[in-house]
Amino acid sequence: MWAGRESSDRSRRDRSHEETVINPIRKTLTATAVVGAVLAGSAACGTVEQLSAGKKLDRAFEKLGKKNTLSFELDLDTDVTSLKALDAGSDPAPGEEIPDEAAELLSGAKITVTVQSKKPLDESGEKDLVGTAMKLSTPDGDLAEYRMIGDRAYVRADLDAMGKMSGSPVPDADDLPPEAGALKDVIEGKWVTFSTEEMDKAVAEGQEAEGGPAPAPSLDAKTQKKLVKALREVIAREVEFKTTGGGDGTEHVTATAPFRTLITELFGEIRPLAKDLPPGMGLPTDKDLKDAPNAKVTADFTLKNGELAQVDVALAKLAENAKVKKLGLTLRMREGTRPTAPAGATELDLNELMNGFFAGSPMSDAEFDESGLAGEDVPLDDI
Repeated sequence: MWAGRESSDRSRRDRSHEETVINPIRKTLTATAVVGAVLAGSAACGTVEQLSAGKKLDRAFEKLGKKNTLSFELDLDTDVTSLKALDAGSDPAPGEEIPDEAAELLSGAKITVTVQSKKPLDESGEKDLVGTAMKLSTPDGDLAEYRMIGDRAYVRADLDAMGKMSGSPVPDADDLPPEAGALKDVIEGKWVTFSTEEMDKAVAEGQEAEGGPAPAPSLDAKTQKKLVKALREVIAREVEFKTTGGGDGTEHVTATAPFRTLITELFGEIRPLAKDLPPGMGLPTDKDLKDAPNAKVTADFTLKNGELAQVDVALAKLAENAKVKKLGLTLRMREGTRPTAPAGATELDLNELMNGFFAGSPMSDAEFDESGLAGEDVPLDDI
């Protein structure tokens, strides 16, 4: 199965996969902070009701920004029927339709995020974060979990469930050769750990050796402020804010805008800042966005005693498909708990993994038993 692959191709693919998967996870919370800052205070003009609703939302986000630890849960609010209809509407090629198992898992998917900083979050940058935890789960259990404590990353995943979801089973850990090392623990769903500094170094060295670009840096603080200012101005122009009371200290602030108009204006404001954005961060043109649906989308912010408690966004209208009845996102704030390093994690030597097992001599058919894989090709990227 893997015998015919050249070692350089495997090394390059693995390095690319590490960069693609791990780096975005580490930067997710930076993006989350930008989104929060854009929404906070964005209703800076308009009617009295607009000002009042925007001010309440502004104060709610200010309270979040004063905390050092924050935790939230993001749910995909949908069902199997809607996901299948959404997939069918994208005109997938024969055999590329979303598997039933994937639709089942995604319909109950939930992401939990916790972040802890040395400073209040509204004053923090990526270097101030001392602990981060992200977990993807379903009603049947956890699919993947990632934690970063200082300069150490910890990862575990249920690759068996992911393989069933994607329709590409993974090999049994017992079938791997001894040099696979901690990769066996990865396949078995155990915790593994590695140095984020070593990962960045390995990725940079690999891309330099292949003549590729260096890994994209994070947005610097100055660019983030410019970006937030530009996006706030668009939201103030295009988004309509309203507020309603819910009793018992609960209020709802709704933000409504036509989708295509909003994203076209947003990207229009971002493009002048393109030179300051990380390399490779391509932006869509107005022509690219002209066919996007322009249905109005509403985000419902629930405030409890002035603090943000929940956000609900209904997205079914954007599908422009009558069969998509249920499609939305729900974000629930949770009590922040300090991320901790899991006990018993196995050290994953990234250099040894990429330069040894993945970049070593190809295995022969005799060295790797394919009998339990039903003749299916399992690409390394799936692992």
